[in-house]
Amino acid sequence: LSMCSKLCYAIGGAPNQVAGSAASFFLQIYLLDIAHITPFHASLVLFIGKASGAVTDPVAGFFISKSRWTKIGRLMPWVLACTPFTIVSYFFMWYLPPFVSGRVAWYLTFHCLFQALTTLFQVPYSALTMFLSTDQKDRDSATAYRMTMEVLGTLIGAALQGQIVASAHVSPHCTVNPSANTTDSWHDTPSIPDPSDPLSHQVIYMIAAGVIACVYLLGIVVLLLGVKERDDPYALNSDRAIPFCKGLALTMKHGPYVKLTASFLLISTAVQLEQGNFVLFCTHAAGLRNHFQYLVVTILVSAVVSVPFWQKFLQRFGKKCAACGISWMIPFAVMLVTIPNLILAYFVAFISGLSIAASLLLPWSMLPDVVDNFRLQNPHGKGHETIFYSSYVFFTKMSAGIGLGISAAGLEFTGYKPGICRQSDDVILTLKLLIGAVPAILILLGLFILLFYPITEESRKETKLALEELR
Repeated sequence: LSMCSKLCYAIGGAPNQVAGSAASFFLQIYLLDIAHITPFHASLVLFIGKASGAVTDPVAGFFISKSRWTKIGRLMPWVLACTPFTIVSYFFMWYLPPFVSGRVAWYLTFHCLFQALTTLFQVPYSALTMFLSTDQKDRDSATAYRMTMEVLGTLIGAALQGQIVASAHVSPHCTVNPSANTTDSWHDTPSIPDPSDPLSHQVIYMIAAGVIACVYLLGIVVLLLGVKERDDPYALNSDRAIPFCKGLALTMKHGPYVKLTASFLLISTAVQLEQGNFVLFCTHAAGLRNHFQYLVVTILVSAVVSVPFWQKFLQRFGKKCAACGISWMIPFAVMLVTIPNLILAYFVAFISGLSIAASLLLPWSMLPDVVDNFRLQNPHGKGHETIFYSSYVFFTKMSAGIGLGISAAGLEFTGYKPGICRQSDDVILTLKLLIGAVPAILILLGLFILLFYPITEESRKETKLALEELR
């Protein structure tokens, strides 16, 4: 597999991460402080949106598994067809409609559409890894390229969005470190910015959405021109595709897959909680209102730079051993919560980037090994790759949706009020728990489950030899 093919494949996945990153870091604070909907309604938008994307995963896997081969492949047509609709839904997800009463329904509709369409992109795109090459090293290398570009896409999305919209969340009436008895607000009654005003906060968000939409188009063009999908190299002409429901039942009974999914379900939920609440934490709980966009960039630059390091590490010491790096963020996040210091915040951001890179690279690097293991145990079936990838994304999205929904509901319960400089002590405590204690517990549980993951470096080599002989 040439370097050009791996690079084009990697660039193709970046736009999805650019848009997803902007939404992960900024959608919650946008809904609360710009759209002025209640935290409870924001939690509904976040949870139902994630749930709709999760439900779309098995549906997408079902239809993709029944797709016929075309001139550009079996998976690639799905990637191309959903792209224009994804861009439109993303753009309207950041639009402030002129009506007030139906605003929750508006954001719920377009967030659900965006999540569902990104799923229709992500399932065939991630499964494409299995149809680039039959060599494990090539696939691992392509996955490393992909994760580097996806983390870079996450960086670009957060940086673009952060730099463009930062002025919408900074008020001259709020000091950097407000005193405990401060009750000043940006407005006595928080008002909704006029969308017709070119300097309004809403227009700033629309500009950011337009820029990210252009990035989306560029990445898809590179993917189409630079990547060639290959047919299943192991399948015989007599082999039949595994029926989706039967294949789903088989995957749920496959031990390595169950352990891998359960582990990273918890870990990805922890990362989503960090992403979804980090800007709110910096703004309202840590006195870092004027630094949050730079802290986000620090996290993501660290993640981009460290992906090649983790790729070399897992090649030398094994994938299970590399999982220990995910736990690095725990003590530093706890320190940031207890000692909200600016210098410490940047150090925590750097370490968190290292851990996030490991948590992103490892599951996608380990999943092809699970698929190979399943292939060896079921040698006369084909078409199971999309079942594995769609169900994995389903579980991780559903868990992330539940986590974000609960976190936003927790802010509602503790009395979060948009537009004020100083939130109540209960809100601040909730943000500290969502950044520190809760992700730490989830990561430790996930790593404990990963201890029982049975595929080792030795078993990977044995599977590779057996599949070579089968081929």
